[in-house]
Amino acid sequence: MSDETALHLRGVVLPEGEHRDVWIRDGVVSLEPVPGASTVFDGGYLLPGLVDAHCHVGIGPKGPVDLDEAVTQAETDRDAGTLLIRDCGAPVDTRSLQERPDLPRIIRAGRHLARSKRYIPHLADELEDQSYLPAAVAEQAEYGDGWIKLVGDWIDRSVGDLAPLWSDEVLAEAVAVAHERGARVTAHVFAEDALPGLLAAGIDCIEHGTGLTDETIEQMARQGTVLVPTLVNVENFPSFAASASKYPNYAAHMEHLYRESDRTVAKAVEAGVPVYAGTDAGGGIEHGQLVDEIMALNRVGMSAEQALGAASWSAREWLGWSGLRHGGMADVVCYDSDPRKDLASMRHPRRILLRGRVVA
Repeated sequence: MSDETALHLRGVVLPEGEHRDVWIRDGVVSLEPVPGASTVFDGGYLLPGLVDAHCHVGIGPKGPVDLDEAVTQAETDRDAGTLLIRDCGAPVDTRSLQERPDLPRIIRAGRHLARSKRYIPHLADELEDQSYLPAAVAEQAEYGDGWIKLVGDWIDRSVGDLAPLWSDEVLAEAVAVAHERGARVTAHVFAEDALPGLLAAGIDCIEHGTGLTDETIEQMARQGTVLVPTLVNVENFPSFAASASKYPNYAAHMEHLYRESDRTVAKAVEAGVPVYAGTDAGGGIEHGQLVDEIMALNRVGMSAEQALGAASWSAREWLGWSGLRHGGMADVVCYDSDPRKDLASMRHPRRILLRGRVVA
């Protein structure tokens, strides 16, 4: 008689590349046989659940969305194989979604922290004075799941171009406050000028990073600072520029950052900066596009296996989640063909298991 709580899979397990049997019981992986397990996949490739390291569950094209729409967003990501999301800032409280076994695991960064009128309306906690940042970081450290999201730069209409939001001194204090509370800090950064202060403060991660220079890339590699380049979002830079006719310097800057973006990320990869896959889904980016980001990372210089790891086993390890190992969480995406040979084939997973359950 089969055990309805136990499942069996057989295939080539990545990243090791070994053909083996995997059993699952009570949402946990076992490499030892489980009697009575039902075979749900046999003969293909098994990956640890995919990771979108920059995603926004709770944001739509017009701003914050209700929880029903947030659920739909999470389901879209799940059905594309994304089973772990680092939610890089959301204006709505999505903690109830974390309790649902049918939705991807979500690591919440709380709300964005920005200066007044220096970010997209209605998305961030806007601080009237930058001196409030350390206290706001402390508050978000209590509210989130170990991550803080800063807006590092945005258009400053008084100068007509991208500019930093925070002084170096305030950043150093804010990052120290986060680290004292066991939280890591990441920041939205498009341009060049905000990066030195953020890196000097000891920030843990940079989002987008299109303004990286040889010097800041070398510093990130030396410090182990992570980059999540969101290349599928960078494709929107020309449209951002086209809509900013009142600010020609900003428009020209965005065009320049776009033209150099592939080369910039390629330099970061070559220098040894840890790079992970994130789509920036939410707002103007549709959910479920992680495969596009994996292919973009491959385009700029990552091997296919490195790009897969940046959205699977390596990203899971960075975020503190297990891969397909004995005793690990049973989040698995199964493919008929080898994704290392054809990344586009990842658009059609054959079987998805989340928390040890087959996703219909």
